[in-house]
Amino acid sequence: MNAALMNAAQNPERPLPQVAVVVIGYDDAAHVTDAVRSALAQGPAVREVVAVDDCSADGSADLLGRLAASEPRLKVIRRRANSGGCGTPRNTGLDAVTSPYVMFLDSDDVLPPGAVEALLEAATGAHAEVASGLCVRRELPSGREVPWQPRLYALHAVVPHPAQRPLLVHDTLCVNKLYRTGFLREHGIRFPEGRFPYEDVVFTARVLAAAPRIVLVPDRVYVWHVRRSAERLSISLDRAGVENWRARTEACRQAYEVLLGAGQKELARVARAKFLDHDLRMYVRELGLRDAAYRRAWWELTRAHLAEYDADDWARNPAAPGRLVGRVVLASPEPRDLPRLRELAARPARLYPPYARAGDGTPVWSQDLPQVSLEPLLTRPVRALPLAVDAELRPHARGARLRLRLHELYGRVARAGPEAVEVEWRHRDDGGAAVRRTTALVPSAGAWSAETTVDLPALAAPGVGTWDLRLRIRFRDGVSRDVTAHALTGTGLLRRSAVPSARHGVVLVQPYATHSGALALRVAPGVRGVLSVVRGRLRRLLH
Repeated sequence: MNAALMNAAQNPERPLPQVAVVVIGYDDAAHVTDAVRSALAQGPAVREVVAVDDCSADGSADLLGRLAASEPRLKVIRRRANSGGCGTPRNTGLDAVTSPYVMFLDSDDVLPPGAVEALLEAATGAHAEVASGLCVRRELPSGREVPWQPRLYALHAVVPHPAQRPLLVHDTLCVNKLYRTGFLREHGIRFPEGRFPYEDVVFTARVLAAAPRIVLVPDRVYVWHVRRSAERLSISLDRAGVENWRARTEACRQAYEVLLGAGQKELARVARAKFLDHDLRMYVRELGLRDAAYRRAWWELTRAHLAEYDADDWARNPAAPGRLVGRVVLASPEPRDLPRLRELAARPARLYPPYARAGDGTPVWSQDLPQVSLEPLLTRPVRALPLAVDAELRPHARGARLRLRLHELYGRVARAGPEAVEVEWRHRDDGGAAVRRTTALVPSAGAWSAETTVDLPALAAPGVGTWDLRLRIRFRDGVSRDVTAHALTGTGLLRRSAVPSARHGVVLVQPYATHSGALALRVAPGVRGVLSVVRGRLRRLLH
């Protein structure tokens, strides 16, 4: 009897350990023991930790073996051949589990304290086959945390059938959940084997297809570490090759077929809508970074995938940005309008000019793609319109000035009566807002313009940092719309400048356009800040 079982036997009020945590890893000696320790540290609820090493060559298995020598709850399994993916080692670990409940953990992530207990109490209290909690994406080295699917985990909730909560389809992670082991085995639910990226998309569909009773908790139960500068990027970050997109579309296709085959027609529709709204928009925002060969291959793959959609798929929420992007791709045999598609794929979406009309006056994507109608925009609520705002930032001797221009959108903006814009600079690492200013919008040649100063000392106060521009357009009836701004990239507009500062001596200011085309600002105060930026630039060039 291990220590956890012995303690539970001596204290009858404490429940017996019931959870297994399956940890998978490959050539991740730098992090795997931290992941395993975070599982062991969950306390007496964890009966066993099954660490599956996928034939690493960096000493990971030896590190795990030494840890297991002093920890009876840890079982190490080393595969004799590398599987090429994450599904096979997870299945290997699942086969070795002896506990009533199981969780999954990747070697480069961690479980926060109390995660297992929160999920176990929720599952047993609600008699649920699956308990799911909040995952946060932690950017390293900054430490900035972004919640994953926060709407789903705002409150504690019991979902008797997945169809009653369609948003479940959007949470395709397998690692922020606790599963009843018997439920997985009774329904033969396993991960795709071998080299199958995005295996959790298919696994999640298989779980939902089995119609489990699910309980949702607002507790933080998983910390997903995002290391964008790692030598070997994770699957979700390694999107530079078109094979990544091929794998993603295949996973989404299989998820749809699994749900449809199980009679979960509504969830299958939601899965297709999620592909348009999330997956497609994310990759479109990055198309401008790829070469011509990638773009042609990506376009061909995407058109083939979207050709499988039927009329009902396109009819749902036809003005949604992802559907408009998809219809443009499907209508054109060759890559086109990439800058404008990137704007539309942004979050929030921006429909950038030109605003064309067909012969009968109907709004359309462009004169040469009149079959892509934009007529649904005429009835879409103002607070949901893809408003386009240009932003131009010009540093000068005493700071910087921000000029904004709000475009008309088929008469919808004029009828709503834009009156003011609230300008906010949000720190990218901690999400804090340094300065909020409201300024009037003035009609100007079929558009509306505004101008305000940028408080560089306030932005420089936290030190070297990146700031994202956020805007809130206010209309005369009290309605508002949160938007980002398109960064104008004309000559000299995105030039790095050194601005004198009474407080810092000098502030280095670098306006730039993000992957989605929005204006952002890098700020480095003082001589030390300037030197740190220069050193970082040199490191990137050398790398």
